[in-house]
Amino acid sequence: MADNLDYRTLTGTQKAAIMMLSLGEEHSAKLWAQLDDEEIKEISQTMANLGTVSSEIVEKLFVEFANRMSNGGTLVGSYESTERLLMNSLPPDRVEIIMEEIRGPAGRTMWDKLGNVNETVLANYLKNEYPQTVAVVLSKIKPEHAARVMAALPEDFSLEVINRMLRMETVQKEVLDKVEETLRLEFMTNLARTSRRDSHEIMAEIFNNLDRQTETRFISALEERNRESAERIKSLMFTFEDLIKLDPAGIQTLLRVVEKDKLALALKGASDSLRDLFFSNMSERAAKIMREDMEAMGPVRLRDVEEAQVAMVNQAKDLAAKGEIMLADNKGEDELVY
Repeated sequence: MADNLDYRTLTGTQKAAIMMLSLGEEHSAKLWAQLDDEEIKEISQTMANLGTVSSEIVEKLFVEFANRMSNGGTLVGSYESTERLLMNSLPPDRVEIIMEEIRGPAGRTMWDKLGNVNETVLANYLKNEYPQTVAVVLSKIKPEHAARVMAALPEDFSLEVINRMLRMETVQKEVLDKVEETLRLEFMTNLARTSRRDSHEIMAEIFNNLDRQTETRFISALEERNRESAERIKSLMFTFEDLIKLDPAGIQTLLRVVEKDKLALALKGASDSLRDLFFSNMSERAAKIMREDMEAMGPVRLRDVEEAQVAMVNQAKDLAAKGEIMLADNKGEDELVY
């Protein structure tokens, strides 16, 4: 974070980000308009991660650039302040593209960003693409990462991709641009949504950690005062039963990190369909042992079941934050019932 930065070691991009932030919305507008997309993305990415910048650094920066003092206070660089500045300088659709990209995995180019995406998540997306498209993608990312992605793809599909890569000649720029655009719109945008946060998302996460009785009481009270906010929070909440939306790879990843006794306790209060989903992603022997453990428990306290389920949901969110699994959004037909 910027609190730990030494002014003497600031990079040019960091200095530019601090300067743009300190100039404010009105005065920075003309400067943003003079930058190309890559420069805007690089400065925006740095700006969004600045955190709090001390007044001493601001003063030294202004002395260096303009030999005069400007803002003697502190600056807070965040996604919100960055987006607000850009909205006053650029068209909304262009701002949206830039903000989605800087929220996604780090990297200057699309191929750099893909290199920071977990191989299982990337493979789960690519397995639904044309082999030729996958061949182009794997030829552009680092070999060691491409190897891990290849191993995570279905074997027959991987062999088809390998054949395409062996026969592939120089890829035309138009084709590369098309692939990059598709990745940005269909993959990176969805991946970035998991890290976009506002006050409603934060509140939904808090509600997820409440016991069911308290959660219901707060939701009901909020509905009476602000139904719109209550509905938005409910749509953002990810509950234990929403784990049924995970694909098999996601379930198996979750199973590797969940303690077996906690899993058995959580599944005691799960629907039959969710239980079956977890059992179907275990070996026959492991599923049999899990069922026997659950039966041996006998009656269990609802509070203990809910605590185990909340712990599993939080582990799923941690995995999603690392890019190891992808969580589905709750929208429309996925509306939750309270």
